[in-house]
Amino acid sequence: MDLLGACRAFVHVSEYGSFTAGAAAARMAQSVASRRVAALERHLGDRLLARSSRTVTLTPFGREVLPLARQLVRLGDRLEHEAEAARHRPLRLAVPRDCPTGALARLIAAAHREGVPLEPRPAGPAERAELVGSREVRAALLAVAPDAAAWTVPLGLAMTAPPGAGPVYLDTLRPGRADAARRPRRVWLQPEDDVPHVRDRLTRLRDALGLRPSQLAVADGLAAAAAEVLSGTGDALLCAPDQAEALGLPWREIGELAAPPGLTRGYALIAAEDTPPETTERLRRGCGRALGECVGAEYARLDHARPDHARPNSARPDATRPDVPRPNSARPDVPRPDVPRPDSTLPGSPRPEPPRRRGTPTPTPHPHHPAKEDRI
Repeated sequence: MDLLGACRAFVHVSEYGSFTAGAAAARMAQSVASRRVAALERHLGDRLLARSSRTVTLTPFGREVLPLARQLVRLGDRLEHEAEAARHRPLRLAVPRDCPTGALARLIAAAHREGVPLEPRPAGPAERAELVGSREVRAALLAVAPDAAAWTVPLGLAMTAPPGAGPVYLDTLRPGRADAARRPRRVWLQPEDDVPHVRDRLTRLRDALGLRPSQLAVADGLAAAAAEVLSGTGDALLCAPDQAEALGLPWREIGELAAPPGLTRGYALIAAEDTPPETTERLRRGCGRALGECVGAEYARLDHARPDHARPNSARPDATRPDVPRPNSARPDVPRPDVPRPDSTLPGSPRPEPPRRRGTPTPTPHPHHPAKEDRI
C-alpha cells in the first residue's frame, strides 16, 4: 500500500468534506481517492470517515489519526522539494581569485552542458585548500607542484623596460655601490604564487645570487603588485604571459630558471570527500579546457604523466601558439642561456656592449689546394 498517497487522500477528503472536492485538491481521480482511503482504513484497522449521501465526516478514530496523517503528508512534500533542489543545486567550486570574468562565464556554460550546475567561489591558494577540506565547497582548483598538476602555467617577469631578445637574469638586480642611496629593485609575487613550489625556488635563487631578502616581496594582490611595477621603480612582477599581456607589459623568462621545466604554477582539481566521483570526472573530462583557461594554462592534461611533449608551449623553445603572440624566449631564433646573453638586464642596469657581427663561414679547402697550415 502507498501509505503516503493514502494519507494524502484522507487529509484532503476530510478537509473538504467530500470525495469529489478532496480528490481534486489531491490531484487524483475520485475513484483512486476512495480506494486509497478504504485501503488506509483496512491497514489501520478502523473506519476513518463516516460516509453519507451528501457529506463525509470524521469518525472519533479519524480525528485521532488526522494530525499524524497531516504531519506525514507535510514531511513527504518536504522530502520531494529537497530532493528536487538537491538535483539542481550548483556545485560550489573554489577557483583562483584572479580568474578572468570571461573565462569563468565560459566555465559555467561548459559545466551546464555537462549537466553540472556550477557556482565558482574565488579564493586564495591557502583558502581554497581550507574550503575543500572543510567541505564548504565540493571541489577546488588547488595549487600543486608541476609534477602532480593537470594544468601548468609558465611564470616569468613583466616589467616596463622595452622587451629584450631573451630571458632576464635576476643577478642584474644585485645592488652596486652606486645604488646605496636608492631602494633596491624588487621582484613582486602575487598571492597566487606565494606557495612552496614557487616561492621556495625563488628564495633559494635570491640567496644564491646574494640579493637582499627585501628584494623578493609578496603583494596583497595582483593589482597592488602591478601598480608597483607600473610606477616606474624598475621593479618586476612575477606573472603568467597572459597577465603581462593584459597589463600591457613585456614578459620574459627568468634566465637562471629557464631550463626545462622552468618556473611554473601547477593546478589540480581536488574534490571533497562527499563529492560523487562521477561528478568530478565529468568536470575534468568535459570542462578541462575551460578550467585551464581560468588559471591561464596553455596546455591541459588529464592524467598525471608528464611526457616531454606535454610541457606548456611557452616552456618549449620550438613551440608555437596560434592564438596569442609568443614570448620572445619561446622563439627558436633567440639565444638560450647556454650561449652568450643578449641585453638581459632589468631597467636601470648598465647595458653590455652589443655583440660583434659574426663573420662569414670559413670555406672548406679544396682537395687539390691544401690549407695554408698544411703547406710545406
